[in-house]
Parts: sequence; C-alpha cells; structure tokens
Amino acid sequence: MKVLTLALLFSLTAAKPAQPVRQPSGHVEQHSKGGRWYFAASGHAVYCYGPVMTLPQANGDLQKVATFCRDGQTVVPLKD
Repeated sequence: MKVLTLALLFSLTAAKPAQPVRQPSGHVEQHSKGGRWYFAASGHAVYCYGPVMTLPQANGDLQKVATFCRDGQTVVPLKD
C-alpha cells in the first residue's frame, strides 16, 4: 500500500508542466522609461526612445531624425 501511495505521489509531481521562460518580445519593451515626444516631418507626433541624430540625405542636405520610436519605426524624420 505504501508503494502504491508513493507511486501516486511521484506521478502527480512529475506530471506538473514546466513554466515557460518569459522573455521580452519586441524592441519597445526593452527600453527604460525615458522616452520623448517629437513632431515628425509628416505632421504627426511620435514617441521615441533613442537619441536624435543628424543623417545625410541623397542630395547632400542633413536631416534630423528621431530613433527607436513606439510605432515600430527605427528612424523618423523630424520637422525643423
């Protein structure tokens, strides 16, 4: 009888499913709290986490862009 009870006890503990490992998914969740609102060249407000950079354009001009924005865009041109 003790063997049957022990077998039942071990089968119940062995049948417990393993908890899945939680990992952050997506780029936005990996950032710390400090983001900022910017006015995009398209006329919309965007919330971005990364630094503002100046990138060269094809015609030789420089364009200010915000990086790593909430909507999933990596680079958003800003209105000057």
